Amino acid sequence: MPVATRVIPCLDVDAGRVVKGVNFVDLRDAGDPVELARVYGEQGADELTFLDVTASSGNRETTYEIVRQTAEQVFIPLTVGGGVRTVDDVDRLLRAGADKVGVNTAAIARPELIAEVADRFGSQVLVLSADVRRRLDDSRRPTGDFEVTTHGGRQGAGLDAVEWCARAGELGAGEILLNSMDADGTKAGFDVELIELVRREVRIPLIASGGAGRVEHFAPAVRAGADAVLAASVFHFGELSIGDVKEALRQDGIPVR
Repeated sequence: MPVATRVIPCLDVDAGRVVKGVNFVDLRDAGDPVELARVYGEQGADELTFLDVTASSGNRETTYEIVRQTAEQVFIPLTVGGGVRTVDDVDRLLRAGADKVGVNTAAIARPELIAEVADRFGSQVLVLSADVRRRLDDSRRPTGDFEVTTHGGRQGAGLDAVEWCARAGELGAGEILLNSMDADGTKAGFDVELIELVRREVRIPLIASGGAGRVEHFAPAVRAGADAVLAASVFHFGELSIGDVKEALRQDGIPVR
């Protein structure tokens, strides 16, 4: 039997509120994270992803409390990321109610963190969050290559995105949240080329993120190799529902739960 494609709402949380912008700027309020999580659970979301987009020390306790409250009300897998730097951070989030934990910047700085988390908690707990942007030449034209970025896509990490995703899988990451920073918030469709390139080199599950705007955008991401599709603003502001997306995938012959 084919594996069912997962549909995942993403809640970008800043100081206890869900926010959303375009290319990670011009953020606007999208609601209460616990309430949105409850609604998405009722709508049939397969999982939820929380990302603490500022990840400051001042917001850390707020994040733990949101995770606790959500885990009490919503009974689908919950992935939490943003500001995770150590194995102890992962431990605290799991104890608060997270099922999986996303790592990004800290893994770039010290890739051994991936193996340490996988060894202690199992690969199924660790999601590598890769914020990826197309490389530009001196004339600001795309080169056809992709680079890993940090700081909301504003700084290059000096890593080839495909090579980094492959290495993360070898180190023990359980899946990859592949976020196109060029497409983020644009509602112009997922970056199918990026998904295809990473899929060729990576055997662990891929979550496609960035660019969802219409129900027609989701099937091409799955056909390119995504095991799950993630979206934010189109769900938060009522432009699409979880049911709309699942029905469109079904109509395209793609199994969903």
